[in-house]
Amino acid sequence: MSDIEWAAIRGLLPRAASRGRRRQCDSREVNNALRYLVRAGCGWRMLPKDSAPWQTVCGWFRQLMRRFLFHTLRDVVLMVDRELAGRQHCPSAGVIDSQTLKAPAASQRGYDAKKVAGRKRHIAADTDGRLLMMNLTSAGIADSTAAQAVLGAVKKRWPGVKHLFADGAYDRTPLMDKVTTPGFVVEVVRRQQRAGFAVLPQRWVVERTFGWMVRWRRLVRNYEQRADVSEAMIHIAMGSLFLRRIAHL
Repeated sequence: MSDIEWAAIRGLLPRAASRGRRRQCDSREVNNALRYLVRAGCGWRMLPKDSAPWQTVCGWFRQLMRRFLFHTLRDVVLMVDRELAGRQHCPSAGVIDSQTLKAPAASQRGYDAKKVAGRKRHIAADTDGRLLMMNLTSAGIADSTAAQAVLGAVKKRWPGVKHLFADGAYDRTPLMDKVTTPGFVVEVVRRQQRAGFAVLPQRWVVERTFGWMVRWRRLVRNYEQRADVSEAMIHIAMGSLFLRRIAHL
């Protein structure tokens, strides 16, 4: 983490207590270790020797995860990145899609239509591919069913979003009935009747978001037993991606 990146987020991290035992490790070292963990895809005990002790890093990770701090940091840097790109900090449109990953250690997993055993990532991204909202479920859950939770969360967290693009898997009556609110539209982008591969308008953006995720080796598969831990790992990766982009502008 560069000095510019650290200066941008240090004010959002918990401050050291004025009483009690002093911190044995710097918060910047902990964040560097967490970023290394997700980027390299290693286990907790395989962190480099010159980083903070893995017990300390794991303890801080659980504490920050319970405070939803990784989620907050990702949202903050996302809004800053949008403003630097000349857009409003709150998006008005997005794209939804899902991705199935193998999850050998997951507490709950299922099979999708392609017979892949694992979990599904149901995400909503803005029209530039920035991750807005996410829901992790068993792979056996249909896209249209899990999307109801995603849409409800998007309406609460990003009230400016009024238009979402989706593929044919989301064209289901229960989902369409749920989103029938004034000013909110879910547009289903159909495949074009043509031979060979064709990039669908608006739909390719969310595929790039999935591509950004799997560049972090910890996210290539779902190694976590608990879904909330897996979500925190994704927030660390996406927050670090946006933060690095802001620092290099």
